[in-house]
Amino acid sequence: MGAPKDLSDLRRFFLEPRHPRQRQYEALRAYFLENKPAQEVARAFGYSVGSFHVLCHHFRRDPDPVFFLSPRRGPQSQPKKSAARDLIVQLRKQNYSVYEISYTLKERDCPLSPTAVREVLKAEGFAPLPRRLDEERPDYPRPTIEPVADVRNFLLEPRKFTTRCGGLFLFIPDLVRLDAEKLVQAPLCRDRK
Repeated sequence: MGAPKDLSDLRRFFLEPRHPRQRQYEALRAYFLENKPAQEVARAFGYSVGSFHVLCHHFRRDPDPVFFLSPRRGPQSQPKKSAARDLIVQLRKQNYSVYEISYTLKERDCPLSPTAVREVLKAEGFAPLPRRLDEERPDYPRPTIEPVADVRNFLLEPRKFTTRCGGLFLFIPDLVRLDAEKLVQAPLCRDRK
């Protein structure tokens, strides 16, 4: 057993509360039970007189005031992370990145976001991998960089060329036959009666 506490220290717990809810409780108790004047209570517990009156007003209107609640604890386990923990560690030991691990888990019907994978690895004591060059990464489908079209090479003369996006050019003869300039200059048709 420890040494007994000094009684003045124990009194200080009630007279100088540190937690805001306890301070409210002690101030209201002094006002309503000990019949101390509002000005004296407000000064003793660090309230302005006006804010203490507001506190009393709310206390009178609250049918079930709560001052000392035990905090509710959230879930203590995360089933998805726990189920994948061993596989995540095994893949990191094979130098898989967070994104590669997340992709592999998704393929194995145990999807976890890269953020969740990062949290598991941090909890297991793994440091982040250094950033790798594109050549060092595994071959996954990546966005391709298409060549930029150069309008200076566009000619309407008949010629042959190869392209992967040639379907668009099939409409060019129709656009030429449409004579868009003539359509723009034509007067609008009026409704016929």
